[in-house]
Amino acid sequence: MIRKPRKTEKHKDSKAQNIEAEKTEPTIEELLIEKDELLGQLQRVSADYANFQKRVPKQIADSVGYQKEHVIRSLLPVLDNLEHTLQNADSAENIDVLVKGIKIIHDQMLDILKSHGVEQIAAAGEAFDPSKHEAMMRKSEPDQEDNIVLEEFQKGYMLNSRVIRPSKVIVNKPAVEESHQAQEESRQGEGTDPHGTGECDENDTE
Repeated sequence: MIRKPRKTEKHKDSKAQNIEAEKTEPTIEELLIEKDELLGQLQRVSADYANFQKRVPKQIADSVGYQKEHVIRSLLPVLDNLEHTLQNADSAENIDVLVKGIKIIHDQMLDILKSHGVEQIAAAGEAFDPSKHEAMMRKSEPDQEDNIVLEEFQKGYMLNSRVIRPSKVIVNKPAVEESHQAQEESRQGEGTDPHGTGECDENDTE
């Protein structure tokens, strides 16, 4: 007779657990609402990305076009000064006046390039740097240090610290290389007939 209440209590506990589980588990209606919300978010993200793909190429093209216009506009004063100098070339009193005008234009051009991040590469008197200099030939100057740039054929330029054209230069040939070359030539000359006859001594053949 005592066991019946126990079964009733267990039954009540089980029923309470089922009711609690039903409360915590989402209903089908709630899941459908959540699905619609996620689908809406996905559609908005997809639409934003499609607009982004269309917008970015136009922005890049506009930016490049603006930069080109900016560079060209900055060069126009140089062209104006050059045309003015050429127009007055015939009436110039002497060649020094013309040279002075050209030098002013040259300096103006360098200033404009510098404003765009372009700078000349130092070469003459500097140590040869293969990352900045291109050796066109070598000369031997005993009073100069080895691998020093002696002359510059063509100016080199850097854009924002990146080489866009190396300087073409003449580099001092190390004295060690000269000595080595002389030794090689001396070795090649050994064993040859000094008279150029190609005849050997009779004692050598015995």
